Amino acid sequence: MIENFVTAASSLFTATNVAVAQATGAPGVPWWVWPLALLVTTFLIGIVAALAGVGGSVLYVPIVSSFFPFNFDFIRGSGLFVALACSLSAAPKLLKSNLASLRLVIPLALIASASSIVGAYLGLSLPQNVLKILLGLLITSIALLFVFSKNSEIPKIGHPDALTRYFKIGGAYLESSSGQDVSWTIWRLPIGLVLFCGIGIIAGMFGIGAGWANVPVLNLLLGAPLKIAVGTSMSLLAITDTSAAWIYLNQGAVLPMITIPSVIGIMIGSRIGVKILNNARPKSVRYIVILMLLFAGLKQLLNGLGWG
Repeated sequence: MIENFVTAASSLFTATNVAVAQATGAPGVPWWVWPLALLVTTFLIGIVAALAGVGGSVLYVPIVSSFFPFNFDFIRGSGLFVALACSLSAAPKLLKSNLASLRLVIPLALIASASSIVGAYLGLSLPQNVLKILLGLLITSIALLFVFSKNSEIPKIGHPDALTRYFKIGGAYLESSSGQDVSWTIWRLPIGLVLFCGIGIIAGMFGIGAGWANVPVLNLLLGAPLKIAVGTSMSLLAITDTSAAWIYLNQGAVLPMITIPSVIGIMIGSRIGVKILNNARPKSVRYIVILMLLFAGLKQLLNGLGWG
């Protein structure tokens, strides 16, 4: 009995080493080195991701693909689960603090989650270098849009459209940095629904969730305050990423040895990030969003061109 157990454990250990070696292309490295490094890395990513409202995978994919010797398909598959875990960890506290609105989340999430399925199948059929170049250009462009935008912390909006009034989208939250209650609503919701359809396709294609685009659209187009945009984005990811994540899982693009430590690290880090977000100044959050998007976008672009 003991011999059978030892044999089974030895076989499992050997299979683990083989799986990691195949995924990383580094057969001489002990199996536990990369999971441990991923745990630490994703913990730090989770803190920044919660502050920026991007789910973590927008940083996870370019960082891990740059500094870890994993196959890009495994990274994209794990990236969606990272974004999903970060969202599920942070969303309850954001909703409790009135920094996210279910009335805004539900219609946007239904559109984005359905279209992300199409994007996931499309992404698995495209060359990896093309995906990296397109992703880098897209994220860098969004970062520059934030740089040149004005009044994005609490935008001034026009009259809410009929759809916004019908769903009664709006609310109020306590701005901890000033001690004042901030009332908010949105406008141009029909245009936002169309854009979120495209966001779902692109998010599923690149395997990075959708927070990188959720925040700019919610804040710059729909007119939600930046903290509401960040909080609502995190809640959106819990629904949107589920559809695309299952496609990658069914296609065999999710390796537990990569995904599990990544998910654990991102969930712990995101809880700390949410606590910081509650007391952070809106302008500080804006700077974090810009710097994070610029870094991730340029890094991914360089990787796609073979320069990084």
